[in-house]
Amino acid sequence: MNHQYPIYTVETECQDCYKCVRECPVKAIRVEDGRAMVVPDLCVACGTCVAVCPVHAKKIRNDWGRARNLLQTGRKVYVSLAPSWVSEFPGVSQAQMATVMKRLGFAGVGETALGAQEVSAVVAEQLRTASAGVYLSSACPSAVEYIEKYLPDHASSITPVLSPLLSHCKLLRSHFGDDIAVVFFGPCISKKNEADREKALLNLALTFRDLHEWLEKEQVEPKAVEAEAELGFVPVLAEEGALYPMEGGMLETVKAYAGMTHVRYVTISGLDNLAQALDGLRAEEVTCPVFVEALSCVGGCINGPCMTKTDSTLSRRLRVENAARVPEVPLMRAATTDIQEQFAPMPIEVQADAEKALTEALKQVGKYSSADELNCGGCGYNTCRAFAQALLSGNAEPTMCVSFMRNQAQKKANALLRTMPSGVVIVDQDLHIIECNKRFAQLFGEENIEVFEACPGLRGCRLEKIIPFSELFETVLETGQEQHYAHYRHEESLFDITIFSIEEHQVVGGLLVDVTRQELRRDQIAQRANEVIQRNLSTVQEVACRLGEHMAETEILLRSIAEGYAVEDAGQRQGEGRE
Repeated sequence: MNHQYPIYTVETECQDCYKCVRECPVKAIRVEDGRAMVVPDLCVACGTCVAVCPVHAKKIRNDWGRARNLLQTGRKVYVSLAPSWVSEFPGVSQAQMATVMKRLGFAGVGETALGAQEVSAVVAEQLRTASAGVYLSSACPSAVEYIEKYLPDHASSITPVLSPLLSHCKLLRSHFGDDIAVVFFGPCISKKNEADREKALLNLALTFRDLHEWLEKEQVEPKAVEAEAELGFVPVLAEEGALYPMEGGMLETVKAYAGMTHVRYVTISGLDNLAQALDGLRAEEVTCPVFVEALSCVGGCINGPCMTKTDSTLSRRLRVENAARVPEVPLMRAATTDIQEQFAPMPIEVQADAEKALTEALKQVGKYSSADELNCGGCGYNTCRAFAQALLSGNAEPTMCVSFMRNQAQKKANALLRTMPSGVVIVDQDLHIIECNKRFAQLFGEENIEVFEACPGLRGCRLEKIIPFSELFETVLETGQEQHYAHYRHEESLFDITIFSIEEHQVVGGLLVDVTRQELRRDQIAQRANEVIQRNLSTVQEVACRLGEHMAETEILLRSIAEGYAVEDAGQRQGEGRE
């Protein structure tokens, strides 16, 4: 878990669904032990992974605590408020928002749209004398970083102007002094990267989500706030720059300047769309200046990853348009601060993996030939070879390949079914066989073996055609309760039968064991045991009789001896008496 980067993953919540991998336009995700982590060096902070994560395991770094600490330093802290606030906080007036920010401790609040107006003025001046070629806007930090990293050949085409936010920071500091601090609130995650890189201009960047959380903790409801009459946005109210949050908004402001009719204007929103538009573009095909408004979010900032989005994109767009105070054209505005900037390519170094290494990586997921490369996209990568490259770079794991894991599971299941001595059958709710093993077919007649050989698994066969007690399976389908039948008699055979629910009321399985021979053996063993017992009883009786005879003879002998001794003793006593 990397809390330093604006986007991170809560590992214990990640459910290894790989949806973030599938949706990430730059594949800036590394999967480790089934957990999808953001790779900062590859990421452009577009926020797609945050938006699509079904269990909300992707989190945005919360800088709310840092903002509160900044307010406690005693410095004057001003807010740069994204112009999309009118869509995020419908029904809240400028005075109410200014009052809310004052209650939170800020010295004042100005619209980032003022910086946007500075940018439009500079870009219009550059385009007025521009030669034929493509000129890419610098307004969206995610789009700029994407071009620098993944379309580096076009990095030199980015207009050399700071973003509207950094331009506004310069404007605020020029007006209120360099000793102030500036905190941004808006719908964009990539502004946090701007704050991390440009700390001298922008102290912190928070999202609308952060602001909602802050207001909730302070128990402040913007709509219910009684606005202080003297409060408003500083230093002045924005005008046409308020159109920037919507797709095409920047173009509207640039076109409003005089002398721009020779320029063609194109809006491209979405990083994938940007790649498609610029990939393979030949310079000779561009015969005039073409200004491209490049946006990461489809539809513009009103669809940013940290917008609440409780209504339609059109509704949000209309709120922005209705709130904007667009002056009459042509515009004659001139920039008041120096906002020049240079952009350089920062290409992501992709190691050219040798064909042998790719082949070995593909074999890890059961791809031994081009026919095995399904390119299904289940792993999150568009092709199997792209997935193999991710395996080699350590950003992916073999278990991400859905077809591979399915085949592995099927092979294991088939091996178990083949080797099990019991009969196994799985049927659907209509008692059609989904799968069975050969032993099941053998249990109910050799004629079934021929059918099994012709149709492996007897798939689609009616269960009652194979066994005469299919009603047992019907009972489990109806009740959903497992049933066990011990020594179930069918003709001359005995079966131990267990029927269980796999998908309640939809699919059940049966395990059948032929115990006929076991029972016969038990009967034979019992019979032999009885015979042995009878023989033992006879022997005991015979021994008892013999012992009885011997005891009788012994008793007679002893009695005769005893009597003899008694007579002899009596004679001796009589003789002694006469003497």
